[in-house]
Amino acid sequence: MAPDTHQLTVQYRQGSARYLAETALALPAEAVALDMVYIPGGEFLMGSPPQEAGRQVYGQLHTSYGGVNVEGPQRRVSISAFLLGRYPLTQAQWRAIAALPPVNRPLKSNPSNFKGDSLPVERVDWAEAREACARLRQHTGRPYRLPSEAEWEYACRAGTDTPFHFGPSITTELANYRGQDWTYKGHRFSGAYGGGPLGEVRDRTTPVNYFDVANGFGLYDMHGNIWEWCQDRWHDTYEGAPTDGRPWQPKAQSGYRVLRGGSWFFDPIHCRSAARANNSRQLQRIKLFGLRLACDWS
Repeated sequence: MAPDTHQLTVQYRQGSARYLAETALALPAEAVALDMVYIPGGEFLMGSPPQEAGRQVYGQLHTSYGGVNVEGPQRRVSISAFLLGRYPLTQAQWRAIAALPPVNRPLKSNPSNFKGDSLPVERVDWAEAREACARLRQHTGRPYRLPSEAEWEYACRAGTDTPFHFGPSITTELANYRGQDWTYKGHRFSGAYGGGPLGEVRDRTTPVNYFDVANGFGLYDMHGNIWEWCQDRWHDTYEGAPTDGRPWQPKAQSGYRVLRGGSWFFDPIHCRSAARANNSRQLQRIKLFGLRLACDWS
């Protein structure tokens, strides 16, 4: 179904998308395909502008940053064409990948807290996400991987420069996030953003095809539902970051990796296209973290 939407929220744009269906994951009991979307190359302005509401949220939650803004400075980045999952990886897809021969480490076939074949897989750490990519590479011969942080934001924005690819605001009829005011770590956060309304608190993930609203590249669930792992090591700002879309790797505190997209647990500020977070590459299983597959285009 196409949800009714708040008038201030959505900027609809007509477009077309190119898909590649990866059908090499057939199992004896089920056939599982991966829908990969062609993301054309181009340039974009990465990060948030100084006037964007919510760009200070990371500093509010982590006072040790002392005013550092993790979403800046904005810079122009060039991206080469690549493939990205139409949806976050589902539990059915994860189960098929986990059944493939291991490369570097074991994988649990059903790690998620919320159970359902069409729900996104969660409780996956960065090392496990990388193992899933390695198994797919070994099985298919295609260069599956996690997206770089720059690729992720470029794909999410799909040519837009607003806080969300929908426009300046968002509603829980379009994405799965915490749609009511709440207090976290001593700070009160709004369940509304940019003139949009308050909404639902679902307190769980939703199926990857639950919201029938894609961005201009044909991608779904880029805002909310689960945080998605990227290849990059965490850096506090974009000072010195690559401008060619490569993952940014060198840093002493190498144990932390980038997460993007927000989740069902967090408010809309954390779901913005420019919002960033991080966590340890190997951590206690958390029901907020999953992945979206990328693949080189050649």
